[in-house]
Amino acid sequence: MPRRVRKRIKQLKFSSRMKRKLALLFIIIALALIAIIARIVYIQVVNGDKYTKTVLGQQEYSTQTIPFKRGDITDRKGTVLATSTEVYNVILDCKVLTSSEKYIEPTIDALSDCFDVTKKKLKKILKKYPNSQYYVLKKELTYSQIQEFQEILDDDENHPYVGGVWFEKEYERQYPYSTLASSVVGFTTSGNEGISGLENYYNSMLNGVDGRKYGYLEEGSEDTTTIVEAQDGNTLVTTLDVNIQSIVEEKIKAFNKKYSSGTSDGSANTAAIVMDPNSGEVLAMASYPDYDLNNPWDLSEYYSEDEIENMSDKKKLKVLNSIWQNFCITTTYEPGSTMKPFTVATGLETGTMSGNESYVCNGYEKIGGFTIHCVNRNGHGTLNVKEALMESCNDALMQMSYSIGKDNLSKYQNIFGFGLKTSIDLPGEARTDTLVYSADDMSLTTMATNSFGQNINVTMIQMACGFSSLINGGNYYQPHIVSKIVDENGDTVSKNEPTLLKQTISEDTSNKIKEYLRAVVKDGTGSDAGVKGYDIGGKTGTAQKYPRGNGNYLVSFIGYAPQDDPQVVVYVIVDEPNVADQAHSSYAQEIAHGIFKEVLPYMNISKVKD
Repeated sequence: MPRRVRKRIKQLKFSSRMKRKLALLFIIIALALIAIIARIVYIQVVNGDKYTKTVLGQQEYSTQTIPFKRGDITDRKGTVLATSTEVYNVILDCKVLTSSEKYIEPTIDALSDCFDVTKKKLKKILKKYPNSQYYVLKKELTYSQIQEFQEILDDDENHPYVGGVWFEKEYERQYPYSTLASSVVGFTTSGNEGISGLENYYNSMLNGVDGRKYGYLEEGSEDTTTIVEAQDGNTLVTTLDVNIQSIVEEKIKAFNKKYSSGTSDGSANTAAIVMDPNSGEVLAMASYPDYDLNNPWDLSEYYSEDEIENMSDKKKLKVLNSIWQNFCITTTYEPGSTMKPFTVATGLETGTMSGNESYVCNGYEKIGGFTIHCVNRNGHGTLNVKEALMESCNDALMQMSYSIGKDNLSKYQNIFGFGLKTSIDLPGEARTDTLVYSADDMSLTTMATNSFGQNINVTMIQMACGFSSLINGGNYYQPHIVSKIVDENGDTVSKNEPTLLKQTISEDTSNKIKEYLRAVVKDGTGSDAGVKGYDIGGKTGTAQKYPRGNGNYLVSFIGYAPQDDPQVVVYVIVDEPNVADQAHSSYAQEIAHGIFKEVLPYMNISKVKD
């Protein structure tokens, strides 16, 4: 080796001082390592199971959906008609649970004690689905039902080996009043999809947006969780009044119970609308039969077990749809004599009638080769316009149609909204444009029969809106069920203000019509609908159904109160009452009377002074 190299190596030898420093450094490092090892051993012994459970949980559930809450549906005063309540699914993560033998028995014991499930079944599930990370053990439990197990999960000191179980939150749609306003409110299926009624029409407004919870645990770092909160759906505040709705449904059900026999209901259909004539707000809307919104697929109230069992799926769905329908907006029919005030109003408004006319009723009219009878086959004799409505004389109305003419009659049918959708905020509204004659298609015969409500089809909501304009000074408002929509914070998203669409008749004409309608209830065919102490006007209807002469009728009454300043309209229909002789509007008046009797004092409508 060269001498220069040997000299350099010799110079690199450590001095005694350096050796002491290196020894001290070694001791410090060794002590630090011993301290770290001691800490690791301590954590493993004392809190090892807790951290193992946390790590396993975070590894397996890195992301989780936070469901939105569907908005409520309330009446005008805030009473809840539809809401969503929290429910929980019990989820097993078999992969986590079977990751260590020490978790299996304690977890099975806790599950068996808390959820009424056998240990044998749980072991069978773990054996059959050992790698499943999502097994639904129980569905739609309330918080009180899962609370005991949740406390066990949170108690790491006493239950360190219970794991592999978590709770999936969902929302269950509930209807506190069960059948109340069922055809209006509607219901939902899985996935928050509205099937009928408001639940369907406002589905997108009621639904919100799911949130998300992201959690992860990287080696050497702390658990990090990011939460994107769910956006809950909006709430519908309706124009309905629970008290008025309850009164209406009570009267309808009482009628059907009274006239039911055997397996037959009191009628094929019974329906009613209560409406504010000065805004288009629907205060109540009901039809019979109704159904339980919490169990809309149940047919046991109307069919026996054997009948249901023998129904095909197609037949069952057809029956369900007939029960779910809202008769007030989906069904068309000939209105009968409730059309007569519209005919008289047309004559007065067009100047083709003055109101001073008189007519001789001999019991029939011969038109176009047909003999069309009056309700009184013997004739009413001589009647003025008011008396023609009081007695509901078909003959007089047909004579009025001759002077009114088909052009005017057709024009005003359109002005009153017949043949047109009202665009009420409910799904399934029927169109009747093909069931209303145009002037070109109207013969003398159909013109005459249209004048008293035959050979023309309407819906209940059309009739209620048109009639409201007859008695409120001629103002036609668009009907609506929802008054406003509010968000999860209670802030108003939108409002449905009363929408005046058109002027149908003048105030003078309206006042004359009210005078006539008051006489109908006071001294005419509508006397059964009257309530002592209240000034009520209205019109009866008795419509013979197709085929003519089969004995089937749709009877009705539409009225209002009070006379001088109408605040409420009540329209009732009884379709084929379950009686031998159906041709009497008294069946509808019976229901209307009961509604007026309770609704008028509830609305603080004053009685007339003696």
